[in-house]
Amino acid sequence: YTFENVRSAHTIEASFTAASTFADVPAGSYYERAVIWAAANGITNGVGNGLLGVDAPCTRAQAVTFLWRAAGSPAPEISAMPFTDVPVGSYYYDAVLWAVENGITNGTAPGLFSPAQTCTRAQIVTFLYRDLAAEWEDYET
Repeated sequence: YTFENVRSAHTIEASFTAASTFADVPAGSYYERAVIWAAANGITNGVGNGLLGVDAPCTRAQAVTFLWRAAGSPAPEISAMPFTDVPVGSYYYDAVLWAVENGITNGTAPGLFSPAQTCTRAQIVTFLYRDLAAEWEDYET
């Protein structure tokens, strides 16, 4: 803002609130703050065109990538991809390697990760448990 010809004292107040960067995230929705946090922390950038895809299914590749990004996108220490269906250069390649080396995923069948398959609730809970179990074990002792 530019103020010109101000001839007496004024008080100017501004307030700021975080706003969702996605058009399909309604203000006040139960997930709005979580989405704002995830976007601000680089965990998700949505599905494109300013949309999160709130009602779209989550793939196994996306779920593992969310966990990997939440962990800070660490470089995997292993380099041999055990799955034939994870192409080199895919956005989820390093995330899958990281998940394998941390015991988060074993794939869906020998040699397969099934990245485009919808991640079931059971799979996502298992990924979360395997990712966070060590922290809980440390907490409990």
